[in-house]
Amino acid sequence: MTEHFTAFEGQRRLVSGPIAEVALAIKGTTRPTASPIAIFSDATGRPIDLDLRGSNAEVLARLSAPSPASAGEAAPNEPRGRGRPKLGVVAREVTLLPRHWEWLAAQPGGASVALRKLVEETRKASGATDRHRAARDAAYHFMSVMAGNLENFEEASRALFADDRRRFTGLIARWPADIRDHVVKLAYSDHA
Repeated sequence: MTEHFTAFEGQRRLVSGPIAEVALAIKGTTRPTASPIAIFSDATGRPIDLDLRGSNAEVLARLSAPSPASAGEAAPNEPRGRGRPKLGVVAREVTLLPRHWEWLAAQPGGASVALRKLVEETRKASGATDRHRAARDAAYHFMSVMAGNLENFEEASRALFADDRRRFTGLIARWPADIRDHVVKLAYSDHA
């Protein structure tokens, strides 16, 4: 699934879509005003920075170039650790009580296999809850940047975290339409 982004110029939504579309749309826009443009990840609600210098091809090349961290590669000065980095397996420290280590060691395949199975089972069981929490957090991150100084921000934040949709939408009803609509989209797009 392609991640989507949304760009705002001041309080006005400009464009939403995959990062390449958003970047090129902003680059091609001539803006007579001096309002800043902010680009947000719809998945996290956090702002991102884009380097829009150069030609469209250069911008797209920078967007598609993987960073060492996202490619799963170790930085040149870091020692190569345990795990299977080419498969995306990364070794990290886990702190458990001795009885937990004993139980893990007794499982077929050892501790790593048992932990991976437990994580996958938990992810399946809590998928809806995790999506709801991620949507709420994305809405909060976005509204903190774009609506932090608007009327009822703090009360709206409380209603958002209390999952009181009616109160939340009532508190933000007088916000600029594009900001209000985007906050609602982020907060409630994962459920009805």
